[in-house]
Amino acid sequence: MYDIKSFKIKKEPLILGIESSCDETAAAVIFGRKLLSSEIISSATEQAKYGGVVPEIASRAHTEAVDEVVSAALKSAGVQPNELDAVAVTYGAGLLGALLVGLSFAKAFAYSLNIPLIAVNHIRGHLAAAYLSDENLKPPFITLLASGGHTAILHTKTFTQFKVLAATCDDAAGEAFDKVARVLGLPYPGGVNVERLALEGKPSIKLPSALVRASKTKFSYSGLKTAVINAMHNAAQRGETIDKGDVACSFQHSAIDPLVKRTVECALEKGVKTVTAGGGVVANGYLRESLKRACDAAGLKLVLPEKKYCTDNAAMIAAEGLTQYLDGKFSPLSLNATAHIPLA
Repeated sequence: MYDIKSFKIKKEPLILGIESSCDETAAAVIFGRKLLSSEIISSATEQAKYGGVVPEIASRAHTEAVDEVVSAALKSAGVQPNELDAVAVTYGAGLLGALLVGLSFAKAFAYSLNIPLIAVNHIRGHLAAAYLSDENLKPPFITLLASGGHTAILHTKTFTQFKVLAATCDDAAGEAFDKVARVLGLPYPGGVNVERLALEGKPSIKLPSALVRASKTKFSYSGLKTAVINAMHNAAQRGETIDKGDVACSFQHSAIDPLVKRTVECALEKGVKTVTAGGGVVANGYLRESLKRACDAAGLKLVLPEKKYCTDNAAMIAAEGLTQYLDGKFSPLSLNATAHIPLA
């Protein structure tokens, strides 16, 4: 019944996307490049009680929510299950138990309808989020990826090929935001709370740049994170009061300014005219404003996903699913989840 080689490719398929890699259970429907619906049920409020995501709680929440969120996405899109042409699902990277919930549901759904199953790399989903903001967007372009698990600058050559131009050699930017939030005593989720606190401060504390000195290809967030910890510790040892708003603002500048600067430099070096961005950190207002100013000054077009499509969602999974669908990359029902996937 389920034969990958027998599936025919349509120019504008109707695709259901499913995402369950962390604490959001999400589903979305696209028709070609047009987004018809995007629904999310989050367990973030429950996770906040523990200061971060508890994998077992996330997995149980996905199990309870996945059928509901898929039904809501189909209803909102005005689509019946038998009208779908494919199911795209995140199979990695992420929390293994959480991934298995969405993947198992997607496999059963695809099998019951005898339609292709499309395996989507979560990180590729973040890269594809830009297509949701500009239906006419086409490579080549430079993409800034800044998420909880990855930080990189990529040269997107075609819809399916990209080259890493620069990347972190240790922690990711999003991970650093979360750890600095804990140091500052801020609640989960950390990134948005660091951004809010930074609005109350000034970049007055000397911290190292996230770009490794004398390198154009390596970022380091481990050293920056440690510098924040040391600044807080040293002030406490001296009995001094340090303004947490200044710490947050200084950290934000050191974390984001080098990313913005190097992204624009890469675009100019490669001779491309468009810059995109994706990942949870791209929801940060300071990053968005800084990147917009830098691109305007360099005469570059900037395509940014809406903030709600920067954090985990199924619309981006469906968008990447479309790319894989048109390329004929369908997956067998034996597909398994994986917690780690190399960026390239």
